[in-house]
Amino acid sequence: MFEPAPPPRPGAAPTRAISLTGVTRVFGAQPAIIGVSLTVERGEIVLLRGANGAGKSTLLRVVATALSPTYGSGVVLGFDLASERDEIRRRTDLLTHRTRLYEELSAAENLCFSCALHGLDPALVPEALERVGLAGVAGERVGGFSQGMRQRVAIARTILRQAELLLLDEPYAGLDGDARRVVDQVVLAARDAGRTVLLATHEPTRAGLATRAMLLEAGRLHPQPVPPSRSGVLR
Repeated sequence: MFEPAPPPRPGAAPTRAISLTGVTRVFGAQPAIIGVSLTVERGEIVLLRGANGAGKSTLLRVVATALSPTYGSGVVLGFDLASERDEIRRRTDLLTHRTRLYEELSAAENLCFSCALHGLDPALVPEALERVGLAGVAGERVGGFSQGMRQRVAIARTILRQAELLLLDEPYAGLDGDARRVVDQVVLAARDAGRTVLLATHEPTRAGLATRAMLLEAGRLHPQPVPPSRSGVLR
């Protein structure tokens, strides 16, 4: 069994995973997100839609503390977005098309390094690679992998971490059908374990995974309806 991320600190509010109030992020003179107020309860799977450039990646990076808000405030997993960034990072996993892998290391070595960083058991690495279909190339350098294979390694790293809050930024990009189903399984496993997922994707068929949906248009957030809940879209 995979070990979960650290629990919230004693006294932290256990119910709400994300609470943003009036969050704006400006690059130079150009706002990427504008006045975003968002509440996500623990255990929700929230689908984030929007065209390229709408601000989806910026919003996820703000929640993950990779970017600081220019204006506004927020609490993530009971921790302040501005002053308790390290605590948020320990409990949050951001998966993007930028896989953040070390090309000179093998797939297994990349995952073992992640285990060392997060206090996880490296004996779990072979199982994670098996789940993403890379057991046969575990010892090969990531530098020789295709983008889709690198994304699979990053998904395996996410499987290992079992973070309290999972932030997925276009996780299906560049993946074949089998790998897309692995991403679906990761989302459904998080749901079943009571963890929280914020999923930004252009994939309309993935709406069945979500408890609700939001639309980003020109940096502004709007609620959207989603189809009736289904057990998954593993096809």
